[in-house]
Amino acid sequence: MEQAQYSKLLADIPPVNIVITMGCNVQCPFFPCRYRENWGLDDPTGKADEDFLKIIDRIHTKILGLRDKIAHGDL
Repeated sequence: MEQAQYSKLLADIPPVNIVITMGCNVQCPFFPCRYRENWGLDDPTGKADEDFLKIIDRIHTKILGLRDKIAHGDL
């Protein structure tokens, strides 16, 4: 089976305009970009399914908000 996804070195990632970090008390690598947002999400690892669903809902809401900012030229 052909593998379409694979780990990449940071140097192999093309330039980006928008960087979203999730928080989760993890240090993210630095990517130069025009706009950056940290969503400050809690890491639900080891927690109940309800906690995962809450995080999924927050991510969904934030994606829709980001989509609206992009559509309205706010970024």
